Amino acid sequence: MNKDDLYWLISSSPAIQMLRLRNTHWILPFLYGVFKEENRFSIPETQLVQLLAETLTMQEDGMEDLEEAKISFGEDEESRSRKYILNWVQKRILQDLPDTEGNTQYQLSAYTEKVFQWLQTLQLRQHVGTESRFKLLFNSLRDIVENTEDDRAKKLEILRNKKAEIEKEIKALELGIAPDRYNNAQVSERVELFTRLCYELISDFREVEDNFKAIHRTIVEQHTKSEQNKGAILGFAFEAYDSLRSSNQGKSFYAFWDFLISRAGQEEWRELTEQLLKILDDREIERDEYFLQNIKSMLLRQGKTVYDANDKMAEKLSRIISEKEIAQQRRLRKQINSIKELVFDLIDDEETAHYGIRLEEGVEIKMALERKLLLEQKKNTIDVKQPSDATERIEDINRFSRLLNTSFINRKQLWEKVETALKGKQTITLKELMEYAPPENGLAEIVSYYDFVREKSGRTLVVNNTTELIPLNAEQTRFVEVPYLLFSK
Repeated sequence: MNKDDLYWLISSSPAIQMLRLRNTHWILPFLYGVFKEENRFSIPETQLVQLLAETLTMQEDGMEDLEEAKISFGEDEESRSRKYILNWVQKRILQDLPDTEGNTQYQLSAYTEKVFQWLQTLQLRQHVGTESRFKLLFNSLRDIVENTEDDRAKKLEILRNKKAEIEKEIKALELGIAPDRYNNAQVSERVELFTRLCYELISDFREVEDNFKAIHRTIVEQHTKSEQNKGAILGFAFEAYDSLRSSNQGKSFYAFWDFLISRAGQEEWRELTEQLLKILDDREIERDEYFLQNIKSMLLRQGKTVYDANDKMAEKLSRIISEKEIAQQRRLRKQINSIKELVFDLIDDEETAHYGIRLEEGVEIKMALERKLLLEQKKNTIDVKQPSDATERIEDINRFSRLLNTSFINRKQLWEKVETALKGKQTITLKELMEYAPPENGLAEIVSYYDFVREKSGRTLVVNNTTELIPLNAEQTRFVEVPYLLFSK
């Protein structure tokens, strides 16, 4: 990673934007409780709406920022819950997908999984397992060197050294010497590391699934373009699929998946899990027993979603191949049948068939764009009464503010401008404030000042039946007429 990559991540990554939300302080704990604490991979829409509505009911006033999800003041909990969930899907916090019955299911996105992983690393731990991690790094280093060695003599030397170490351990056990084993601290370190790696592996599944979905989405986009023929679409699809499967991520996933679904792999996993739980029971070591017992099924369920995405892409390819062939066959069959009908009609005709149409009388030709000759005077047009303009009121500003995107306006900075301008003065108008601090964001910033009428009613006043012109640019060639707004200390 270089500084340009870091800048791009900070400015555009959904994971970073997730942490910048004004409602993050309660959104992330809610989602963590729904998915992580309950070990859920997906949840139906009705259940998620109900849980969120219960959470919103119990929240204290001021916890929500309604403007961020475009929620109107006074909406009930269920309506707010549905708007929040839609906003989370748009910001790629959640993923929505239909189940077999057509109902909407929600799951955490790969970006949210990464955020939760990063937040877990920030949690202070009483014991940091450096020894287990160093051994993992050391064994990984040894594994890379041993399994990439091309020199036959060196490879034989490595295997003979391993054989000597194994024979040494066997001889020590035969002589009655107690074998070395991990103490409770070392076991706890490795169980914690094992659990953390399992969560990271689940997050990796989400990324592979997103890659398959991106390929499928691109195929659909290419298919909708009329200029793309079938061969070009299929060529792109197969090339993208082969690229994904032959990539480092694809090779790693399919190798792991083949081992996980194999009979030998599943049986060995089951035996090792039972032995680990027995060791932890005997030593009375704290652990998440439910997670350890169900990690294999969780990995299978999450990995299955990757294959489902792959099957969906294959189904789309099959439909692309067959639909054009079927359409061409139907058109050809229809043309052949029409030719047969004409042939059958001419079989019984003894005379030579005549072509063309003979008309006994003349035909009046009417031109669609022909201008008729009118001798009558053109009638006067009827005057249409136009409706009069509505009287402007302060409520119009509130309704107009909903048409503008003011979510990027920092109201705290706006009020600081008001406080600074009021130093040495008792009152100040909006026009005087704009002369002191010209608007940086145009009309949206001017309209945002009227929100203080509701938020700070004791220090903000709108004078009825009075307006003033506010310049929108430095040259003062464009103005907006707004109600007279007065700020006071």
